[in-house]
Amino acid sequence: MVLRFAEPRWQRVRPAAPSRDLAVAVTETVTLVLGEESPLPETEQDIVDLVRRLRGHVMQLGAVVLPGPALDHAREISGGDLPDGYLPSRVYLRQLAEATQDLVRAANSPPQFEERRAPVPGRWRVRRPSRNALRGMVFAVAVAILIIAGSVPRP
Repeated sequence: MVLRFAEPRWQRVRPAAPSRDLAVAVTETVTLVLGEESPLPETEQDIVDLVRRLRGHVMQLGAVVLPGPALDHAREISGGDLPDGYLPSRVYLRQLAEATQDLVRAANSPPQFEERRAPVPGRWRVRRPSRNALRGMVFAVAVAILIIAGSVPRP
């Protein structure tokens, strides 16, 4: 019998890198939109199909990429509605493809330093007290001073 312990909450683990198949599929779709040799979409249905594929890639990469500006930007763009008209929808498609490309770069880049570091074993982690905890401490000190001042004999 093998016992497995859950990871501590404070330990942040980088999500797995995108699989080779996902990376290839995303690269192909982005190349269809942004490649210099790629043909322009001819019909409205072609644009809708490409937008659906890119939105699906953003959803799949969202599970792989650490939260950050690239993921937020890609989710913001993919959450918008497809504009009416050929030219506005083509601009939206291009923006979505660029955001997806940035998301792939973020998935393949090495992790950046995070604002929180894992504590070193054997050392105390100093936490900043909350505002209410500070208020309670000030109140306790004030009451203690009043008690001490009241117990001092008067001349």
